[in-house]
Amino acid sequence: MDLAFLHPLYERPGPWASVYVDTSRHTEDAAHQRHLTARAMARDLADQGADEATCRAVLEAVDEAPRFSGPDGRVVFARDGEVVLEAPLARPPQGGDWARWAALPRVAPLLELAGEDPVAVVAYVDRKGADFELRSVLGRDDAGGVTGRQWPVHRTATADWSERHFQLRVENTWEHNAAEIADALAVCQEESGADLLILVGDDRERRAVRERLPQRLHGMVVEASHGSGSRLLDDDVERLRTAHVREREAAELERFLAARAPDDEGRAAAVEGVPALVEAAREHRIDELLIRPGAPDGRREVWIGEDPDQVAVRRTELKVLGEQRSWAARADDALIRSAAMSDASALVVGADLDRDPSGDLDRDRDAGPGDGAADGATLDPSSTDAPVGGLGALLRWK
Repeated sequence: MDLAFLHPLYERPGPWASVYVDTSRHTEDAAHQRHLTARAMARDLADQGADEATCRAVLEAVDEAPRFSGPDGRVVFARDGEVVLEAPLARPPQGGDWARWAALPRVAPLLELAGEDPVAVVAYVDRKGADFELRSVLGRDDAGGVTGRQWPVHRTATADWSERHFQLRVENTWEHNAAEIADALAVCQEESGADLLILVGDDRERRAVRERLPQRLHGMVVEASHGSGSRLLDDDVERLRTAHVREREAAELERFLAARAPDDEGRAAAVEGVPALVEAAREHRIDELLIRPGAPDGRREVWIGEDPDQVAVRRTELKVLGEQRSWAARADDALIRSAAMSDASALVVGADLDRDPSGDLDRDRDAGPGDGAADGATLDPSSTDAPVGGLGALLRWK
């Protein structure tokens, strides 16, 4: 996940209000319930020490939030009387609505609840061309298409030798149209930034287009079994998108497991555990941060300064580094801040929806990790305990 959208949260000092609310209730009194939720969140923040202006800004943001037809939750980050960032959630926050007032914005649950949301281009392929649809969590949009040669596209029933020339022309038409579709699909992917390409059509037509796509796109392609002319239901697309995310998680975990083994000089290209991650964050070496929700290392207390790379396991370490002001923070939120501001990415692995992701330092200090293994292959993200402690990173250099 690209963390650039979090930059506004780290360009200003804290403390911060972080509020997660459930917007999945679509009852007749939803507006009234939302108002009650807004007031409850504002009171909760005030009880934790938030200033009146910030509590009022949160109340207004939650109370006036539009009703979404797709997303099932919303997060609001505010400070000093101003809402700095709002975002929809693909799933409601577990445990209900909650609010936190802390030195850093509570962003780790956002990465999990927003989820990896690959934008998909669905290509409906036939012998004459293709139609493209852009699919995301927000719905579907027309993405154009391509019209190839319209004749000849059908073989004749006879196998007489006199028809061989015509059959060859049919083959050439198919190949020409497949190449045009592949070229147009590559352009569509580049313009849309899509993470997934779904080919729908007959077996031969799908295969012909896939073979002609640029090599860089091959890992993004999946094929649907629907025949030519059919349209994928939302559930079909969601299933394919979810499978794509899980496969990517498994691939990244496999890369992490291989990278954490030291080379001949005793150096590794991946680290895990809070002390090693803090050191990597200070040196701007994190390339991709791996986070397992609910794992114990995420709840560990670290110390932060005003700058994103000012993070330490002990408060005295920051003083040695010349930082006179410091605050306690959760390890996961501190490391996400460092990763975001050094242009690193993040990946949530083995998300477990049967727990409360709010977890402040005091509340969760004695809680279990809550990410029990699931049946599946060794590298299924839900069944491996890597990274140990729940936090790890692939490094930019050893």
